[in-house]
Amino acid sequence: MSKTLIRGAKVLGGEPQDVLIDGGVVEAVGRDLSAEVVEGAEVVEADGKVLLPGLVDLHTHLREPGREDSETVLTGTRAAASGGYTNVFAMANTFPVADTAGVVEQVWRLGQESGYCDVQPIGAVTVGLEGAKLAELGAMHESAAGVTVFSDDGKCVHDAVIMRRALEYVKAFNGVVAQHAQEPRLTEGAQMNEGVVSAELGLGGWPAVAEESVIARDVLLAEHVGSRVHICHLSTAGSVEIVRWAKSRGIDVTAEVTPHHLLLTDELVRSYNPVYKVNPPLRTERDVMALREALADGTIDIVATDHAPHPHEDKDCEWAAAAMGMVGLETALSVVQETMVDTGLLDWAGVADRMSFKPAKIGQATGHGRPVSAGEPANLTLVDAAYRGQVDPAGFASRSRNTPYEGRELPGRVTHTWLRGKATLVDGKLT
Repeated sequence: MSKTLIRGAKVLGGEPQDVLIDGGVVEAVGRDLSAEVVEGAEVVEADGKVLLPGLVDLHTHLREPGREDSETVLTGTRAAASGGYTNVFAMANTFPVADTAGVVEQVWRLGQESGYCDVQPIGAVTVGLEGAKLAELGAMHESAAGVTVFSDDGKCVHDAVIMRRALEYVKAFNGVVAQHAQEPRLTEGAQMNEGVVSAELGLGGWPAVAEESVIARDVLLAEHVGSRVHICHLSTAGSVEIVRWAKSRGIDVTAEVTPHHLLLTDELVRSYNPVYKVNPPLRTERDVMALREALADGTIDIVATDHAPHPHEDKDCEWAAAAMGMVGLETALSVVQETMVDTGLLDWAGVADRMSFKPAKIGQATGHGRPVSAGEPANLTLVDAAYRGQVDPAGFASRSRNTPYEGRELPGRVTHTWLRGKATLVDGKLT
């Protein structure tokens, strides 16, 4: 593998330095590393761009097997590389469901074949996501895929006994259950956030308590069992307070927020554009501000995309019939820059923590979420933070185009991504 010299990069937003990559690892970081000293090295002139560790997404829907019309492992990992990601965790709600060792190994091998980023499958908690019987948790963990995260995302593990048993089971190998917090009886017929806008539009309301009640139950179950629980796509101010309280008690809980919940509100639903239909729904401005503050102070641990691709026919229809979800891999870092960095709530080191270091730690992603320093794997992304431009989904690498940001101006652009020293994105173009 050839050497690469990244010259003049702001490592984690600090002072410009040079970074030398050799043999899949970072060989040296310092001032004025000479291209002559590293003869034959390819030189990338960073010109003050921000260099981050490769991003890690703990919540991605790659759809394969079964919904290749929406996304495949190949197209999804190409989208990931375009967004600066070197590792993604693929959710289990595929067809067939990833509830056996065979299916998770299939997804893992497809990720290896793609070569654009590492893919770590998430195993289902229950058979068929039906919430009635535990899936083969141990077999999935012992498989070649080495599953450590389990989730029925898209559905809630609503039965408290099943949830308790899952927490007990994964404790044996330090696994984690990632809960989609949605009490199903409280969200029957729900179409959007329950509040002023839903009342005015006459759409079925999705109350905040449907999320908060499940989180409250599950942090108490995790405390009782002494196990790890992770809260997917936390979306309300009340959920923030519950997680903050649980952490103050020493409960082993982590939580994620999506980029769209950091930026968008339920006011957008007034357009009846199904691109804004998502699970959990877009909430109020008060919720958005609470989520930003919680991400800044560490109550919310990470940003996860919940990248949910859908073909145009599932979104280009009336609101009630439309599928829930948004693509997010290729815009996540820009949204985080706008909502957290440009507002002064986080610096770039904080972004690296929330989008690389911590998600890798939660998911036990070996070789990812590592410091940009000598001897570490060269999983890196280079960001032009000064860039501003309109989002054009026609240029997405994802197979789907259901982005809520079409035509919106966002800051920042990923120009380069390296996976173990191999460039997967160069000057904004996939290799």
